Amino acid sequence: MDIQDIYSDLPRLETERLILRKITPGDINDMYEYGSDPEVAKYVTWQTHGTLSDTKEFIDFVLRNYDKGEIAPWGIEYKENGKMIGTIDFVTWQPHHKSAEMGYVLSREYWGMGITTEAAEELISFGFQNMDLIRIQARCFIENIGSERVMEKVGMSYEGTVRKAMLAKGDHRDLKVYSVLKEEFARIKD
Repeated sequence: MDIQDIYSDLPRLETERLILRKITPGDINDMYEYGSDPEVAKYVTWQTHGTLSDTKEFIDFVLRNYDKGEIAPWGIEYKENGKMIGTIDFVTWQPHHKSAEMGYVLSREYWGMGITTEAAEELISFGFQNMDLIRIQARCFIENIGSERVMEKVGMSYEGTVRKAMLAKGDHRDLKVYSVLKEEFARIKD
């Protein structure tokens, strides 16, 4: 399986409350709303969006990746109001090793509602069923308790803390690593 097999036409995924879909230029205001929130940006590698042009630059990057069939995020659309409230994706995918790393971000207004867990379960299912993956991992800064809880809720196991593993916003940060294997996830979902 090749990366372009999936990303040349990013499939639309759906859950009870969410649609995971391609990001469009029309999502700029919704993305800026959470991207400009310092509390949201505190737990990610990118800087807080200072202006709409920062958000447009990111959306343009995503659209170029869609066009090239390269890894790019799904937008998380909340069905109840049609708003794009975050993104989820495989930030890395190693087809030869059949492993990928998942990442996500969600508008603070929707924290604590199980939305990220719902989106993550759908993406994990898709990865194991459609991408020939056997391992999916996720990492978070050690102080990001919310992200850690999502990883636990989707059945990931804590593997350890990698010290000073990432240079983010000028500091070397420790990362907690979680993973789930295909056979473990299948048992959880049965």
